[in-house]
Amino acid sequence: MHVAVLTKEVIEYLAPQPGQNFIDGTCGAGGHSLAILEKILPGGQLLCLDWDNDAIGRAQAKIAAKNAKWLQQVIFINDSYANLAKVIAQKKFGPVNGVLLDLGLSSDQLAVSGRGFSFLADEALDMRYSLANELTAAAIINQWDQVSLEKIFKEYGEERWAKKISQAIIKNRKQKPILTTTELVGVMTQAVPRKFQYGRTHFATRIFQALRIAVNDELGNLQRFLPQSLDSLENGGRAVIISFHSLEDRLVKNFFREQAKTGRVEILTKKPQVPSPQEIAQNPRSRSAKLRAIKKIS
Repeated sequence: MHVAVLTKEVIEYLAPQPGQNFIDGTCGAGGHSLAILEKILPGGQLLCLDWDNDAIGRAQAKIAAKNAKWLQQVIFINDSYANLAKVIAQKKFGPVNGVLLDLGLSSDQLAVSGRGFSFLADEALDMRYSLANELTAAAIINQWDQVSLEKIFKEYGEERWAKKISQAIIKNRKQKPILTTTELVGVMTQAVPRKFQYGRTHFATRIFQALRIAVNDELGNLQRFLPQSLDSLENGGRAVIISFHSLEDRLVKNFFREQAKTGRVEILTKKPQVPSPQEIAQNPRSRSAKLRAIKKIS
């Protein structure tokens, strides 16, 4: 079961109050959404977006289990957070007092999606959040050239064996297509030296991360989201973003700093908030989370 990360800190920095309106750009399994709802009711509204329609179903079920009547105060939209401005306009949602974006992959998506997010299950190499997206992980693995593969493995996965792995992929796919997670991990075992296959983190983690980021254009979507989120906020409104990758965190940090220099925002987190040792012990997947927050002032 998915456990929302840094929930206490999310509520602290968003500071939701009864009657206010908030946006959860990645409602996922609904953990953060539910925590926000508990603070803005009665009278407040929550706009929940998620690119994964299955995730929306899980969020709806979580909120209904707490109080089915609360669903009347929630608008669920199956769309990417990169289209935030369009969704707000279509739903005439506002005024917006706060925006949350949690960029982590949920445990539910890893465990039950069947889309190949995890190397622990033998599944098709898909990795799409939205099935309307045409690009799949299998297409990247079997169609992209060696230079392009090495580039995403290095940039998105920070993988030291990117060149050897991309070469092994090219060699093996000439014999037959690489179509499943198990097949891809098998190819990687040929490229990664044996002594590096048994660290604390599974040796396939960074490659699977890189593929997921590439398939879903996660960095591009984040870049498109950031200015839209700030524009959507009322003066005094807050934005909280949780990232799990150094490239994501750098984009958020730099955007917040640029906006602070212009006087549009106040940075609320001089340093990113990270999970406590207790939270990491209870939820090891939270260990790389970083939370940054701003307040719009003009």
